[in-house]
Parts: sequence; C-alpha cells; structure tokens
Amino acid sequence: MQVTVRKATLDDGAALAGLRWRVTSEHPEYGELDREAFVDSFVAWISEHLSTHLPFIAEVDDELVGVAWLMIAERVPGPGQPCRRCGDVQSVYVVPELRGTGIGAALLDAVLAEAGKLALEHVTVHSNDRATPLYLRAGFEQDQRWLRWEPE
Repeated sequence: MQVTVRKATLDDGAALAGLRWRVTSEHPEYGELDREAFVDSFVAWISEHLSTHLPFIAEVDDELVGVAWLMIAERVPGPGQPCRRCGDVQSVYVVPELRGTGIGAALLDAVLAEAGKLALEHVTVHSNDRATPLYLRAGFEQDQRWLRWEPE
C-alpha cells in the first residue's frame, strides 16, 4: 500500500468535507443532517480559515483516506519575541478500514514537520484513549499543567 501525505489546498475542500462527513457514520448521535449543506458550509469554513488551520491529507491510490489539521495560534509577544505562535493538532481521522496501518503516524509526521518549519513554540493535542499511544510515540508528553474550563 502506497500512502501519500501532503498539505491540502482549497481545491481539496469538497473531499475534506466528504471525509469529515464520514465521521457522522461513526457517531449516530449526530442524527439526520443535510450532507450537501454541510459540504457547502465546510468548504466555506476552510476558505476562511486556511491561514490558521492547515489541513494535511493522506491518499492511497488517489483516494482520500485520512486527514489531520494543524491549528496555529498567535501568542502575546514578549520582549525580544515579537512573533510567538503555537499549534494544536485537530481532527485527525483515518477511515476505519485503514486504521492501524501507519497512516495516522504519517499524517502526524507531516503536521509536526510543518510545525517545525513554522518554528512553533509548542504543539498540543487533545486525544482519546485509543489515539494517545500514537501521540506518545511521536514525542508528545502528558502535561499536568494544562487546565480546562467549560461553560455550564
């Protein structure tokens, strides 16, 4: 199996939306949704956010089989640090039939390589239990300093 990972472009928008839509088949709690409206709104969202949310796609035989996003955030500048940015890995997804084949790791490698090129101060990820070993193998460490607030 030949896997190709590359940074996605706006031209990949409909395919990215289609892959994101596949998530709904794994989460029936989403209920009945309008696929066409979702694709349109997702492509518009991508267009508006490409400067802060970089998508990477994995393809096998020219078929989109995985995606990962690197969200980039500007941090408050400091003395001698006029540009401070950090990243967050978001929405990593590999089609169920190809999970465990290294595609997620290849996507993560591409995301972290881009983070290095961009000289991000750090990269975070919020993971589920199944994916945590992937991130640990890639060099992420569990950090007890992070705190989280959610509205009631």
